[in-house]
Amino acid sequence: MRHQQGRARRALAALATALSWAGLLAGAAGCTADGSGPLGIGGPPGRPTAVEDAIRVTPDDGGKGVRPGERLRVKVPDGRLEKVTVTRSQDAQDTTVAGHIAGDGRTWKPDDDKLALAARYTVDAVAVDGDGRRSARHTTFTTYVPDQRFIGYVTPENRATVGTGMIVSLAFNRDITDRAAVERAVRVTAKPAVDIRAHWFGKNRLDFRPERYWKPGTEVTVDLALRDVEGAPGVYGLQRKTIAFTVGRSQVSLVDAAAHTMEVRRDGELLATVPITAGAPKTPTYNGKMVVMDMLEVTRMNSQTVGFGGEYDIPDVPHAMKLTDSGTFLHGNYWSPESPGEVNVSHGCVGLRDVKGGGADTPAGWFFDRSLVGDVIEVTHSKDKTVSPDNGLSGWNMAWKQWKAGSVLK
Repeated sequence: MRHQQGRARRALAALATALSWAGLLAGAAGCTADGSGPLGIGGPPGRPTAVEDAIRVTPDDGGKGVRPGERLRVKVPDGRLEKVTVTRSQDAQDTTVAGHIAGDGRTWKPDDDKLALAARYTVDAVAVDGDGRRSARHTTFTTYVPDQRFIGYVTPENRATVGTGMIVSLAFNRDITDRAAVERAVRVTAKPAVDIRAHWFGKNRLDFRPERYWKPGTEVTVDLALRDVEGAPGVYGLQRKTIAFTVGRSQVSLVDAAAHTMEVRRDGELLATVPITAGAPKTPTYNGKMVVMDMLEVTRMNSQTVGFGGEYDIPDVPHAMKLTDSGTFLHGNYWSPESPGEVNVSHGCVGLRDVKGGGADTPAGWFFDRSLVGDVIEVTHSKDKTVSPDNGLSGWNMAWKQWKAGSVLK
């Protein structure tokens, strides 16, 4: 009797074991870290089983230096994908990669088909076959890390309030050969909306402006999606950022070099007529529209830095407002106080009467305190050529049709 009971217990134990294994094989969806468990049965630890192999992921698991031209895909030959989660780790930040499963359930692909550079991708996928059995796959790969990068230095600064003549300008630290790819990656928009167009000056500068000066109160946004854009062979962009600025009131000042005056108009109304001194006959001031690029309470001006000899070296020029890259300024003049309104004596700059150290109640101080970066200074009746559109932010001197022709996107 005792012998029969022992055989019965052994039979029940065997049956229970068989049922347990059948349950695991039929429906379990878990997996242990070492590859054993329901999805690791029958294979060495850490390697995908035949069930896991049914989920095909490209690029390959463990891939390194994957190029941006390769495509990320998750596929099953039959059954359907139940869930796919892809995470991108880049610059110490983890981002979930948006994507979708195709209508037939067999393929997943990202919404943005271009892989990021210098990133680690993690793919987790779950699939169900025709018999209702689930399988899972976990893979990782890393993408190419470029040796060379480019960035764009943006004018104006983020959150600035600027004059109505501001031009958005990007100066790149490397020559751009694929200008179309870079231009597509920069988007400039405005509220209220206005037509804004791009213009390339050479291989490393891209400017944007509307047909006419901005309307006061306009909010402008510059979206840079340059990250991983190949601007030249093997040279990839580094930036993904947004810059925003606001257009303030309108102020346009008209310099008459022959009459030695400057009319300052605010929102179309004449504020004042200020005496000025412009460039002397041998060193005249440029004609044309120039935009205030920078404002300095005091600065040093040395003739040798702008292509002259040793004609001057003034360590404390007050109320200096930069107008061109070549060295044209509108500034206070304390060393020749009798010149403004009477005679042109400068080396190409526009001078306003001032005192040493800069006076708040002088013409130069008055104008400086009422000016913004982005204000327009227009010079007329000077015996020089019109300033080049790429000298500073002087693109307003180019006709709109010609400006639009400077874009490489048609």
